[in-house]
Amino acid sequence: MLTVAVVALPDTIAFDLATAVETFGRTYLPDGRPAYRVVVCGTEPQVQAGPLRLATDVGLEALEHADTVVVPGRNDPGVPSPPAVLDALRRVAADGTRVASVCVGAFTLAEAGLLDGRRATTHWRAADELARRFPAVRVEPDRLVVDEGQVLTSGGASAGIDLCLHMVRRDHGAAVAAYASRLAVAPLHRSGGQARYIVRNTPGRASGSLEPVLDWIEQNAHRDLTLEDLARAARTSVRTLNRRFHAETGQSPVEWLTGVRVRHAQELLESTDHGVERVARQAGFPSVSNFRVQFRRLVGVSPREYRAAFAGG
Repeated sequence: MLTVAVVALPDTIAFDLATAVETFGRTYLPDGRPAYRVVVCGTEPQVQAGPLRLATDVGLEALEHADTVVVPGRNDPGVPSPPAVLDALRRVAADGTRVASVCVGAFTLAEAGLLDGRRATTHWRAADELARRFPAVRVEPDRLVVDEGQVLTSGGASAGIDLCLHMVRRDHGAAVAAYASRLAVAPLHRSGGQARYIVRNTPGRASGSLEPVLDWIEQNAHRDLTLEDLARAARTSVRTLNRRFHAETGQSPVEWLTGVRVRHAQELLESTDHGVERVARQAGFPSVSNFRVQFRRLVGVSPREYRAAFAGG
């Protein structure tokens, strides 16, 4: 039986912690024996988890005997992690223990230096902040799970289930993981990653100097626009516009425009029953084929799959 130690940090996200406890705790081998022993450990006998108080089984010494250590996220990942936790994570990682994070738990792994030079993911809303604070980490915000061998990270919220099932599959094979996924009422593999959940290219994502032209794009994205049209709206040259966009958004003006159109298309797919051709036209794409290509590139699934997942009623 393998041991999983789940670290209960101060202000831990209860859902993240429970995801690891429940998924590993309800995984069984073909002969019916539990596949894992799960312990919850921390620096204190009790920790606050939003409106809840959680009791821990043992102290951080349990990490020394674990096969896998799981670090849930915290409600405010900007608050420094306890030094004792960081030291313990560094020690077990140096000994070869597998370490994984759920959601913004990636910030704790990054604080401990365990993500330096590695690919990692986190909740898509926190990905830019993770990349800014820890430039040695190669952040991949659209991924549900990033497996770097000894160190694994997962995206937001329910992506923690994907992470746990992925590790179950690594440990015990596809059959055991498939049974665990049925008990969790969750798919063993989800396509599209986090990309389908990301809210793209809203005016507030850039600073003040571009705000007028971003507002203008928001209102005119449905039109047949050229780069010259965008430059005229910004009252500047194409060259200057390109420079300002790259500096403030990390994208070209055309890339930003495409992101706005994709977001508008997502809203139409969610709220209307318009056909794909009409959605493409209303969102401003030059053709249905271009719409399908750009939508899948940015969202990770087809417009039809997106509608099936997110359309109301």
